[in-house]
Amino acid sequence: MISISWLTLLLPLTFVSAFPLWHRGNTFCDQWGSVSTGPYTLANDLWNKDSATSGWQCTTLESINGNRVKWFTDWSWTGAPSQVKSFANVQLNEGIHQQLSAITSMPSTWHWSHSGNESVSCDVAFDLFTSYSPDGNDSNEVMIWMANFNAGPISYNYGSDGKSVPIATDIPIAGHTWDLHLGWNGVNTVWSFIPTKGVIRAFKGDIYGFLTYLTGNGHISSSEYLVTAQAGTEAMTGTSTFKTSAYELSINLAD
Repeated sequence: MISISWLTLLLPLTFVSAFPLWHRGNTFCDQWGSVSTGPYTLANDLWNKDSATSGWQCTTLESINGNRVKWFTDWSWTGAPSQVKSFANVQLNEGIHQQLSAITSMPSTWHWSHSGNESVSCDVAFDLFTSYSPDGNDSNEVMIWMANFNAGPISYNYGSDGKSVPIATDIPIAGHTWDLHLGWNGVNTVWSFIPTKGVIRAFKGDIYGFLTYLTGNGHISSSEYLVTAQAGTEAMTGTSTFKTSAYELSINLAD
């Protein structure tokens, strides 16, 4: 059964100049609009919209079949090109609040497309958060990037070209190789795995491998708890339609 939190098409005047004049039953354009279905919550999440000069975003749930969900988001933002404006995402609500040591696997499938031109700035990523207690404050953010479109990870160290310098390179996980970047977002440590080659538009693998890499190398304690598991697109500037044609994530625990 699908339940929608609250819907409105009334945005501040600074954000309506290019606002689309359509609305569907499972579409929401408000800042914190969301819909819960199956094991997931799909969220619009315009968490930093006030940093934009103008803009909007609307997110739509298309369907869910078992554990597989299909959704898309349309967005357009201008101003503050280095600032993320929104994070349309699907969040898993089952199997979280478990210690990392109790998890055995996190199999996932993610097929997506993106219509933005070369000037668009955004990323596509899994976004995981850990905490020292089941319901505590976030201690670590683990981002697993599928794509980097004129964006870049938070980092402690940048090169002369302005790009983040990884702390480890060519890490084999889930059938791909990754560079690991480390930074601080003002609240918690951020670990960002970036593909070493190109864009991953069709992912199928066990994302628990990223957590075991961090625990195995002493970066995160296996006694911490996984408190959030999301996947979506962080939008910065430009105009785009981001479509997820198939997404699945589950968490398997030790007996």
